[in-house]
Amino acid sequence: MSWGTELWDQFDNLEKHTQWGIDILEKYIKFVKERTDIELSYAKQLRNLSKKYQPKKNSKEEEEYKYTACKAFLSTLNEMNDYAGQHEVISENMTSQITVDLMRYVQELKQERKSNFHDGRKAQQHIETCWKQLESSKRRFERDCKEADRAQQYFEKMDADINVTKADVEKARQQAQLRHQMAEDSKAEYSSILQRFNQEQWEYYHTHIPNIFQKIQEMEERRIVRIGESMKTYAEVDRQVIPIIGKCLDGIVKAAESIDQKNDSQLVVEAYKSGFEPPGDIEFEDYTQPMKRTVSENSLSSSKEGKPELKFGGKSRGKLWPFIKKNKSPKQQKEPLSHRFNEFMTSKPKIHCFRSLKRGLSLKLGATPEDFSNLPPEQRRKKLQQKVDDLNKEIQKETDQRDAITKMKDVYLKNPQMGDPASLDHKLAEVTQNIERLRLETQKFEAWLAEVEGRLPARSEQARRQSGMYDGQTHQTVTNCAQDRESSPDGSYTEEQSQESELKVLATDFDDEFDDEEPLPAIGTCKALYTFEGQNEGTISVVEGEMLSVIEEDKGDGWTRIRRNEDEEGYVPTSYVEVYLDKNAKGAKTYI
Repeated sequence: MSWGTELWDQFDNLEKHTQWGIDILEKYIKFVKERTDIELSYAKQLRNLSKKYQPKKNSKEEEEYKYTACKAFLSTLNEMNDYAGQHEVISENMTSQITVDLMRYVQELKQERKSNFHDGRKAQQHIETCWKQLESSKRRFERDCKEADRAQQYFEKMDADINVTKADVEKARQQAQLRHQMAEDSKAEYSSILQRFNQEQWEYYHTHIPNIFQKIQEMEERRIVRIGESMKTYAEVDRQVIPIIGKCLDGIVKAAESIDQKNDSQLVVEAYKSGFEPPGDIEFEDYTQPMKRTVSENSLSSSKEGKPELKFGGKSRGKLWPFIKKNKSPKQQKEPLSHRFNEFMTSKPKIHCFRSLKRGLSLKLGATPEDFSNLPPEQRRKKLQQKVDDLNKEIQKETDQRDAITKMKDVYLKNPQMGDPASLDHKLAEVTQNIERLRLETQKFEAWLAEVEGRLPARSEQARRQSGMYDGQTHQTVTNCAQDRESSPDGSYTEEQSQESELKVLATDFDDEFDDEEPLPAIGTCKALYTFEGQNEGTISVVEGEMLSVIEEDKGDGWTRIRRNEDEEGYVPTSYVEVYLDKNAKGAKTYI
């Protein structure tokens, strides 16, 4: 059976059939893709379901999973998670082994089909061209024959007419001979083209078309075999995960078999057993007998004699409240609370940091020093380092530009037709001048940076870790006054902040007035990193390197309360000291 011999005249039908075969293959590919999407969606839903019913950490549900039934349910959830993973494997294998393979094969099939039918159409066009040539030569031969017959008839007519001259008869005879010769030539041409056409036609129907249709038949059969193999792979992909899915199901069965109702009952007993004995029998109460008084007059009088009588007057009033502790220490006379509160509300807020006010005013006026001397040492060092880095980047950029100009100038020197080397001298001089200016600028800032780093004390690793606790506060307390730079865009000091700080200090003093007179215990020590002159009320002056006791941590306002000896204490900026907290001290925070 061969399409070339059996279907030699069904070119159009074969073209439709092969296109239908490709459509079937693409439909199967679409089916497998949708199956993989379903598998992925199913796996995702199974995972979400398993996750949804997992016990939440640190919740009451975790306590419930001590029962064997809950443990089995948890095992079921875990097995379902693995079960979902196998569906993901199915999707991945189907995509890689079927979908991708078939999509690539479809493209190759389309290309092969296009090539085969292109050859078939080309053969058709060739035979059609030969047929047209044959028809043309045939019509020409027919026309020449008719013209020859008419010329012969005309000659015979002229020859029979006695009135016609001899020259006209001769002319008619020559015309008849010419037409006969043309007819003979047309006949020979027609015969030659006919023989050639018959040869082409035989080759077309017995050689070209059978070969082309045979290729198309083989292509179609390969497509059918390929789709069959894909269906087998489709089944094998499912079969490969069946053992693992079976293990998941076996795990669920095993978890179900591990449920022990007696053990769960015992756990309930252990969880809720009170330990009390059941109540005894209730005694019968006889209401037919007169009720007796439970307390006699004698017992009442004896109880009165045994206890002193309570009185509500005179000195005995203090004995009514034996649970009140008396203050053994001599009570100091204090001002009334209303007077203290009025003084607190009407007191004028203090400005703890006059230098920050001056600095904010200078920043508003745009008079920021070039060397950042208005900042504390650490902040100044960071600013100078950043400035040096920026200048180095600019120097590198200008250096690259200079190198590029130099290379371009060398090119111009070697190839004058490309440009004038002298035209780059001005630009090169300008870039060189910029580099020199930037280097001088860098040297200046590096000198200031070296000066600042020389003043800063070398910090140990432990000190860095401890001071790291206050990085967030130091960022807000660049100067002596907390939050005076972060509170406004230009770093100026605001009256609202000073009032807030003052209210905090006054509130602390207000509370301290009603505490015991005992001094606050030390919660750690600190080392002064810089010299601070406490000129405002509530502050204390420190010298660089001095060791002091910490009695109150920074509460978020940028100030730490310290003590020198036993009688001198006050506040210093947190960024000016390095704190070493005692972990065992009461109220001390632990930093990791």
